[in-house]
Amino acid sequence: SFFGGSAWQWDEGRRQFYLHTFLVQQPDLNWREPAVHEAQWGIVRGWLARGVDGFRLDVFNALLKSPSLASNPPARVLARRPWDRQRHLHDKDQSDLAHLLDEFRSILDEQPGRMSVGELFMGNLEHAADLTRPGHMVFDFELLARPWSAGAFRGEIQRREDAFDGEWPTVVLSNHDQSRAVSRYLRALGRSDGVTQDRVAKAAATLLLTVRGTPFLYYGEEIGLPDIRVRRDQIVDPPARRASWAFPWWNRDQCRTPMPWTPGPNGGFTAGRPWLPMIPGLAHRNVATEAARDDSVLAYYRHLLGLRRSRPALNRGSIHLEPAGERDVLAYRREAADERAFIAINTSVRARSTLLPAGRWRLELSTHRAALGDSVEGRLPLGPLEAVILAPE
Repeated sequence: SFFGGSAWQWDEGRRQFYLHTFLVQQPDLNWREPAVHEAQWGIVRGWLARGVDGFRLDVFNALLKSPSLASNPPARVLARRPWDRQRHLHDKDQSDLAHLLDEFRSILDEQPGRMSVGELFMGNLEHAADLTRPGHMVFDFELLARPWSAGAFRGEIQRREDAFDGEWPTVVLSNHDQSRAVSRYLRALGRSDGVTQDRVAKAAATLLLTVRGTPFLYYGEEIGLPDIRVRRDQIVDPPARRASWAFPWWNRDQCRTPMPWTPGPNGGFTAGRPWLPMIPGLAHRNVATEAARDDSVLAYYRHLLGLRRSRPALNRGSIHLEPAGERDVLAYRREAADERAFIAINTSVRARSTLLPAGRWRLELSTHRAALGDSVEGRLPLGPLEAVILAPE
């Protein structure tokens, strides 16, 4: 099993073993059994009839197994996790997966405006791009895996543009399986203060919402929520509870703290005891408090989302990397029809500057500046961790 231990579990009632790629409580369905196959499509149609907009498919490339349930051949004998000692040829990425996905997508396409997004299990960027279809996306987590570095982001944006070649990607900086973006980036910067936390959260928001693709916002990112510390006796995440030197596992509880809505007890999330600790400092990092401040992370997200919604270049335009002139600055241009936007993000805690494309540009949004609308050309100074969006005059 990916979560450790055998992938086969004995069921006394049925007098049979069943397969579970993940937890014992998550039996794998046999999609090759016609009755199971049709029952699943019935569930999909049932939810569509209820009016859902779409579906998220968890580890969808592991739905189908080899028809013979053959054992995987060995791989790295000395790998610490037993899962990594196999070459996973027979329990994922089967040759008829594309046909199964086409069936699913055709059901969704019977109704206008429906979409799907799939989580690719142990796949790569090229595989994600190959399985992407109009209205049906595949999560690409490579941007999430990059360090807080203009050069790393620049290289990954170019790599994904090459791989997707016009197909529509996703944009993800945090999710329920990884350390939260703001915590990862603060560690990389060697900082832990609240000012830097807000600045890096706003700069990351600019990246998330202006790179080409559909952004997926993990709850809490919009208020700069960090990871939490979880004591051993507080662990809820099942594989983390069994983690050891022989089974290394990052405790995902750290990125799954309850959402703090108010500065009150337990962040207004519950009057009882939450299943995980709340963040320290929730008196000021909560939705109600940030909603009342014009300079908060939440306020910036709202301004940024409003700008993205009103600018076709930002929400569906092409992307073109630009020379910033400084190694710590990521710069790119978005274009749609006759509209353009220029974005620059300073990933350094020191002031930097960026070269601007030819012509005069108007400052439309900044993580630092309250006064907007200035006309600039040539080179634009940037404050520490400042991100800006400009439009041509």
